Amino acid sequence: MASDLPCDPPMDAALEQRLLQAARAVRAHAYAPYSHFAVGAALLDEAGRIHAGANVENAAYPQGLCAEACAIAHLVAAGGRRIRAVAVCGEAAEPVTPCGGCRQKLREFAADGTPVLVGDASGLRARYTLGELLPASFGPDHLGRRA
Repeated sequence: MASDLPCDPPMDAALEQRLLQAARAVRAHAYAPYSHFAVGAALLDEAGRIHAGANVENAAYPQGLCAEACAIAHLVAAGGRRIRAVAVCGEAAEPVTPCGGCRQKLREFAADGTPVLVGDASGLRARYTLGELLPASFGPDHLGRRA
């Protein structure tokens, strides 16, 4: 079942670049002393604001926070309730996409058609929609709510 959240018009290239740049910039502030795998994420909200977050590891591994979860916390703290676009930046041989848990966290605030941009220091590496990364997802609409 597809989300019934309305889809936003496509983003222009300049906005995509701002979002990717925000994810790249915040990645530099990641706290990853154990894995040494820094990730940055940036979210575009319904008001056109960008909210960024970096991963924060913890010696008790399960207690760490993913970059996407930190960015969502910033979005909510600023009064945002809807994600219009996502950018994730990490360095690996393959494009770094949100983990399964973060895909579900993003789904709470985003529609199936929400663009997910994946980049690294060199730029955009892949483009997905949230629905492609989390098909047939469970979300607020199943409980009669909209994000």
